[in-house]
Amino acid sequence: TEQQINASGNGIDLLQQMMLPRLQINPLTRAVGVAGDGEVQLRINGVKVEIADVVALQPKDVIRVEYHDNPGLRYGNAEVVIDYIVRRHESGGNLGMDISNSFKLKRFGYNNIHGRINHKKSEFALNYFIYLRDMYQTWRDNEETFSLADGTVLRRKEEGDPAGRWQMNQQYLTATYSYMNDKRILNATFRDFADNLPHSLEYRGKLYNVDNPDNYMQMSDWTKEKGRRSALDLYWQENLNNDQTLVLNLVGTYNHTNNNRGYTESRDGVVVTDIDNLVVGSKYSWIGEGIYEKKFGVNNLSAGVRHTQAYADNIYKNGHEYNTKMQQGETLMYAEWKGKVKKLDYALGIGFTRSSFRQEAEGIDHSNWTFNPRMALFYLLPSGNSSFRLTSRTHYVTPSLAQLSAVEQIIDSLQIRRGNPGLTPHYRYENVLTYEWKKGIVYISLQGKYQYQPSPVMEEKFHDGGKIVQSYANQKSWQHLNTSAHLRIGPVKDIVTLTLYGGLNHYISHGNTYRHVYNNPFLSVTLTANYKKFQAIFEGNILTSDNLYGETMSGGERIHIFFIGYKHKNANFGIGAFNLFFSDFRRDTENYSKYASFKRSLYINDFSRMFTFRFSYNINFGRSFQSGQKRLNNADENTGVMQTGK
Repeated sequence: TEQQINASGNGIDLLQQMMLPRLQINPLTRAVGVAGDGEVQLRINGVKVEIADVVALQPKDVIRVEYHDNPGLRYGNAEVVIDYIVRRHESGGNLGMDISNSFKLKRFGYNNIHGRINHKKSEFALNYFIYLRDMYQTWRDNEETFSLADGTVLRRKEEGDPAGRWQMNQQYLTATYSYMNDKRILNATFRDFADNLPHSLEYRGKLYNVDNPDNYMQMSDWTKEKGRRSALDLYWQENLNNDQTLVLNLVGTYNHTNNNRGYTESRDGVVVTDIDNLVVGSKYSWIGEGIYEKKFGVNNLSAGVRHTQAYADNIYKNGHEYNTKMQQGETLMYAEWKGKVKKLDYALGIGFTRSSFRQEAEGIDHSNWTFNPRMALFYLLPSGNSSFRLTSRTHYVTPSLAQLSAVEQIIDSLQIRRGNPGLTPHYRYENVLTYEWKKGIVYISLQGKYQYQPSPVMEEKFHDGGKIVQSYANQKSWQHLNTSAHLRIGPVKDIVTLTLYGGLNHYISHGNTYRHVYNNPFLSVTLTANYKKFQAIFEGNILTSDNLYGETMSGGERIHIFFIGYKHKNANFGIGAFNLFFSDFRRDTENYSKYASFKRSLYINDFSRMFTFRFSYNINFGRSFQSGQKRLNNADENTGVMQTGK
């Protein structure tokens, strides 16, 4: 609506104002997520983009926002796709900035500058984003229970020291040239992402056996990370006669990783355990995709083929040196038909995937084929106020290069992490039934979702050589049943809108040597108010949405946010408060292994009672419009490196 546009300073603000079902948006950190830790793809005119690109959007340029909660086969494993359909300018340009920083911390910010120039059928765009965090009051409490091979049970407790530190320094740059006429779109984009963290994460504390707390050691666990990802994206779209479209896309990516993790245990100044893991790696990949689309009145046929090929060369150093040279390929061929019969809309899709993996040093070389069907039915009830939708889809999940690496990494004095080159891909089946009802200012959505994975790649722990090994294996099954309700009321008097989202997660994780069941109720609330040039937002997770996979429960973030803003012409001003009523930020993780279980809590004191200021400004010059859009964008963001920490 016009009111939502006027209240928004960028594309994230606009999404916050719309309050779409299941989406969770943090107006301070610009994070966009979905309940259940599913993947959210952000796109602009069909192009997959980063958060920084959405922040650079001017709301007045947005024609509509498409919300796809049943994406087609070519979107991969995305749970939700958000596509901003934006006007294409044919003359003039715009410049803008969006700055958000903390009053409390010297280095905590999300800062973006961007510009765009249009000349006839050409467009040049540049976008730079820097993301900074530097928090000193960081610590973790950790209680571990080890069942050793000789029958001994050891309970160790880590008592955190708030002197720890968490740092992030990420920079993102895109430069784009595009040419467009009535029949054709040509696009070339260069992307560069740099991650330079000299003190990425550091935990300190006391480490002792629970049975003898006075005999403690000093523990230090730190990580340093440096990474660089550069990509060149070439795109061609041809609009043919008779409602036909042909799309070709080629992306080449280079990933460089340099990760260093250190862990020490010392008593009275004497080092008892000293671990230094270093990973230096390079990964080259290319993605090629072709899509053909044809409209037949209200029906639509699309078919395509996409191939991904990756080459990783990683060196692991931890007293020994391992050099892993791996190749991974995946080819997807698919077709999808969308049609309509009276008030019934339907979509039927079919896909075939061939995956391959090769690791030279281990002599491992294998490949396999899988089948990926998909179906969606949508029925609008005669009243016109409500509808049912049933979707059924099959995902194909490939183990990551990090999981497949034939490498060992030392975790601490008792544990090591080991990859498993023998892992095989697996299926994920998903069925979702949704009921929606809307009348006036009231909207209700009820949803039931069931996910089932046979032979999933999940964690496992076992004894080997006096150590407890953390590794991966194809386990028996994983199931997730989710029931949820979404209620939106408003805008009341065109001012206030209230949203409640809650439900229950039920997980069953069945491994080769374990079976865990976990139930998790969740509830979140969002309240917005817009009056003239002022806006206010409250958002909070009353009950967090947790996730169980394998033997590890990952807790959600228990946060609440206040934001008050004022918009004047092209400028936006705002003040936000993060966790105003909590003394600290906390996130819990729990592992249920019979060999090495733990209960771990991460605390970041600087994340509580933190106030931020925000300023954004946009200017336009000589702008007029034309239509057109790019249909897809591919990217390889996986480094292929095994993690080194706990």
